[in-house]
Amino acid sequence: MSVQVVAAKMAEVELKDVPTGKDLPAGSSAAASPTAEPSAKAGEGSLGLLTPNPAKMPQASAMKRSDPQQNGGEAFVNRDGTVAEAPRMKKQIQFADQKQEFNKRPSKIGRRSLSRSISQSSTDSYSSAASYTDSSDDETSPRDKQQKNSKGNGDFCIKNIKQADFGRREIEIAEQEMPALMALRKRAQGEKPLAGAKVVGCTHITAQTAVLMETLSALGAQCRWAACNIYSTQNEVAAALAEGGFSVFAWKGESEDDFWWCIDRCVNVEGWQPNMILDDGGDLTHWIYKKYPNMFKKIKGIVEESVTGVHRLYQLSKAGKLCVPAMNVNDSVTKQKFDNLYCCRESILDGLKRTTDVMFGGKQVVVCGYGEVGKGCCAALKAMGSIVYVTEIDPICALQACMDGFRLVKLNEVIRQVDIVITCTGNKNVVVREYLDRMKNGCIVCNMGHSNTEIDVASLRTPELTWERVRSQVDHVIWPDGKRIVLLAEGRLLNLSCSTVPTFVLSITATTQALALIELYNAPEGRYKQDVYLLPKKMDEYVASLHLPTFDAHLTELTDEQAKYLGLNKNGPFKPNYYRYGNILFLAVHMVCVRRELMSLM
Repeated sequence: MSVQVVAAKMAEVELKDVPTGKDLPAGSSAAASPTAEPSAKAGEGSLGLLTPNPAKMPQASAMKRSDPQQNGGEAFVNRDGTVAEAPRMKKQIQFADQKQEFNKRPSKIGRRSLSRSISQSSTDSYSSAASYTDSSDDETSPRDKQQKNSKGNGDFCIKNIKQADFGRREIEIAEQEMPALMALRKRAQGEKPLAGAKVVGCTHITAQTAVLMETLSALGAQCRWAACNIYSTQNEVAAALAEGGFSVFAWKGESEDDFWWCIDRCVNVEGWQPNMILDDGGDLTHWIYKKYPNMFKKIKGIVEESVTGVHRLYQLSKAGKLCVPAMNVNDSVTKQKFDNLYCCRESILDGLKRTTDVMFGGKQVVVCGYGEVGKGCCAALKAMGSIVYVTEIDPICALQACMDGFRLVKLNEVIRQVDIVITCTGNKNVVVREYLDRMKNGCIVCNMGHSNTEIDVASLRTPELTWERVRSQVDHVIWPDGKRIVLLAEGRLLNLSCSTVPTFVLSITATTQALALIELYNAPEGRYKQDVYLLPKKMDEYVASLHLPTFDAHLTELTDEQAKYLGLNKNGPFKPNYYRYGNILFLAVHMVCVRRELMSLM
């Protein structure tokens, strides 16, 4: 029961038990109504102090005196001259564990990083199952618990297995918005294209990821999973996966040490050699490459979906150290255009609203980076009436920003005046301490890129600055002169740390990942060398076609004459591999190639 509901019920009791002035007999005393002192569950918070409502007091004149016969109690003189004792003041209700609730600190802090000790309450979940969670053991690290599912399996490490029922309901909701994965599950289940595949994954563990994992399992794969972000795990979903037999090692609010421990538990298990990697950010790939090089050489394929992870893969490939074929899902059309653009266009507003309740109209916002993520953020904020500035290093993206109506600036030119700073570059040290020092009081600072490297949060961990927790994933960082900024998710990914993302968009990305795994796992020897590959255009188009029935959309088919004229197969692919929808650079390259073809025909 929420605090508001409890308070409302107690107010009703007070109204019933406290008599009004007209109900009191002349000269009689009102009996003080008994007040029960309810016990608060740990983690639910405290009602604080309840004070009597003046509206509930008996009607009386303004004259008041102390009655010695009532041991100093207050008495009111009615208009008819009679004396009536006022209802005794209700005792101030304070739960026995109220003070402890705010002063609790974990007894075991050896593994907790500095960031965790400063922001203790970041383990709080904003998911729909949070209110159902028995949080009496919230301070106990999942690594110190012995948990088993209903079948007696304990090969997992999560927050609370008891939340499994709530997680299952969230997964069922997600399935309704992920039509392509469900169709893929139905079509390929009999063939089992991933039979024998042992997939180790490191992604955001959400209801959408759960649908992907269960699809991979239905297609024949064995899965072990960890989280790619310490704040994005939905605890109840992790519980549902563990109850379903998946080896999941993740919980919301991990420390840095917990993060790497969970990855290692996924990989380092006796008698289990992974042969496929599904990564988001490159941390899992990096861990196996560094710590288990012999295991890395036996991997059949890597599927990576983030800018950061793809950058790491290209670095390995350039150095001649990538001994595994890898699929760059991040630069596929279905990932770039839909997940990065449309997803962020909606989730940036959701994340900011949930954490700060900010009004966007008239606010000055600077968005660092005008890639697909930046484009989505800018479009949403502009539509809400914000004044949007853009910083960019790429002249092509910069030109796009200008032609979309945004002012292109350097960060140091506007840092003193903006109300919100959003990073989405995939780079490091974009917002450094110098800029943080110059920000205006109350400036909101957040990151929409995958890694927490864009905002120099480490520079804020100094004695002269005070950190003040406002709510889960929201901190005030206060300067000695009283200036404060609002830092969200400690510089980590805003939308998945502080809110949720549209399920339908994630269906597109998850289907792309599943097809990439199937392609790499079943590819004949020699098709893919030890390099990084883009998803074939035909596969991109297939993913898109699986989602069209949701909109009752009907594709036009080429006639034989039209297909011959364009030099295309009637069934696709309809664009060359170098073509990128909405990207000026690749569009320009495509037009040059077309022009050359036309010139050759003249």
